[in-house]
Amino acid sequence: MFQVDIIEQCKQNNRKAQMQLYNQYCNGMYIVAKRFLKDAHDAEDVVQEAFIKAFSKLHQYKAEVTFGAWLKRIVVNKSIDFLKSKKQQLVELDEVHLKVVDTGHNDKWLVEDTITVNDVTVAINQLPEKYQYVVMLYLIEGYDHQEISEILNITEVASRTQLSRGKVKLQELLKAQKNGTGY
Repeated sequence: MFQVDIIEQCKQNNRKAQMQLYNQYCNGMYIVAKRFLKDAHDAEDVVQEAFIKAFSKLHQYKAEVTFGAWLKRIVVNKSIDFLKSKKQQLVELDEVHLKVVDTGHNDKWLVEDTITVNDVTVAINQLPEKYQYVVMLYLIEGYDHQEISEILNITEVASRTQLSRGKVKLQELLKAQKNGTGY
C-alpha cells in the first residue's frame, strides 16, 4: 500500500491504516523524543501524544513535506512542551547522533580532539534552557533558524542570537573542562 493511500485511509479513521502508519514511524519518533527526554517512559508518552495529535490533525497535513518530517516536528514540539512543563534538563546524546560539521578553523563549533561525546553532553545540559533548545534543535536535530523560530515561537533573529550565545557558552564550558577547572 502506498504512503498516500495509507494517509488517506487514516483521514477516514481506518484503524488498520492508523496502526500501519504508527508501526512504520513509532521507533524513529521514539528516538527523536528520547534525545530530548531523559526518561524512556516520558519519551513513550510524548510519542503516544504526538500520534494522537497527528491523527486528530491529519486533515491539516498537505504533503508539502514528507509525513515523517511533519510527524517529527510534532514529536519535537511535544518533547519541548513536556520539558517546559516539567522544567527538566535536556538529554544524553549518543555518538551516533552527533554529526561532523564541515567548518573553518575559526568556527566556534570546533573543540579539542580530547573532548568526548559525554563531555559535550554534560556541557549542553549545563547551558541555560533557552540556549539548550536552540543548540539541540540546530546541532542535533539539524533544523535551520526558520524552523527553530517556528518550533520555539521566537524570531529567526532570536534563534540566531541564542545559538551564537549558546556556542560561546558551550565553548567556555568545554574549555573549562579541558583546563581542569570544571568537573
